[in-house]
Amino acid sequence: MYAYKHKIFYIHNHDGMIKTKIKKAIALAGITTIAATSAIGGALNTYAATQIGTGSVTGTSAFDTAILWDGTYTANSASGSVSNVIVTATVLPVLNMVISTGAIDLGTLTAWVTSTGTLGIEVGTNAANGVTITARSGSGGLTNTSDNTIQINDLTTDWVADSYTFASTAGTHDSTVSGYVQSSDYAAVEVDNNTVENTIYSTNKPEQDDATNADVTFEVAATPNIQTSAWDYQDNITFTVTGNF
Repeated sequence: MYAYKHKIFYIHNHDGMIKTKIKKAIALAGITTIAATSAIGGALNTYAATQIGTGSVTGTSAFDTAILWDGTYTANSASGSVSNVIVTATVLPVLNMVISTGAIDLGTLTAWVTSTGTLGIEVGTNAANGVTITARSGSGGLTNTSDNTIQINDLTTDWVADSYTFASTAGTHDSTVSGYVQSSDYAAVEVDNNTVENTIYSTNKPEQDDATNADVTFEVAATPNIQTSAWDYQDNITFTVTGNF
């Protein structure tokens, strides 16, 4: 009887072990099924993506992105990205003006005869909206070096009306920028003050330096009266270039 009871106990114990193993197997199968049918982004998948790393930018957690593996051992099956890494640079403004000479000699003037002289001006700039060049008389006319109340201009404060003018002619442009427009020629304007900035050149886009062809030719002209006082005359002209960046 004891042996029989022992036998029953043994069988019962063995049966419990079998049931325990069956329960564990069912539980594992359930977990496998859940993993194999996990949903990512609302769609049913045959695998569960696993994070195997992180894409990041040093010291900036806002860039952190999970790098995922699809659970298969195939080439290029793991991927990740870091977006919005910014590249910055600065181009400094450039504005050059080269004037061909520091003096214009009109020579010996003759009454009622117009004498002219010129110089060339070359501009190079990266100003997005081009440049403007102005010319301003230093004394408001060609001024007598012995008596500055006597001037060659169209005023009669010295009792004699003469003529002193600025003009300009645009040259062949050297810009490669689409939509570039160079100013047209500026007709002669009487110069009788030292405050007006007379525009002699203007553009709307960047342009290159060109050592062989001037962007603009500036012209000075003087026509004395028969009564214009003798002796030497002079004017100091200021050229101003403005880049419209």
